[in-house]
Amino acid sequence: MSKEELIAIAIDARKLSYSPYSKFAVGAAIKCKDGSIYVGANVENASYSLCMCAERNAIYSAMMDGKTCDDFESMAIVADTENVCSPCGACRQVLSELFPHDAPIYLANLHGDSMEATVDMLLPFAFSGEDL
Repeated sequence: MSKEELIAIAIDARKLSYSPYSKFAVGAAIKCKDGSIYVGANVENASYSLCMCAERNAIYSAMMDGKTCDDFESMAIVADTENVCSPCGACRQVLSELFPHDAPIYLANLHGDSMEATVDMLLPFAFSGEDL
């Protein structure tokens, strides 16, 4: 599967966003080494701290299906932004523990812009279990 195909799946996942407050819909898609795909979209709540981002929804969905960090091959994140969509700090922290540090993460927007990043690029000084 190409980067463009994974981004297209994330764009479709974005349509499942529940974002009545921010109006900022985000879609994510994870490709696993076995070819399976897991999607996520952001889900908001009037109590803002209870919101869940698309990236974490995709990762947690895959984990509930028995997948682990070792299974993940790549991820795409898409929003209707001027520049490519980048994960929030909370998602970066979750990615640093649950996503391979050398796997490609495609940051994209609806205008066809994209760039490739890795966990280490997004969060170079991540807090980990080793810090406890």
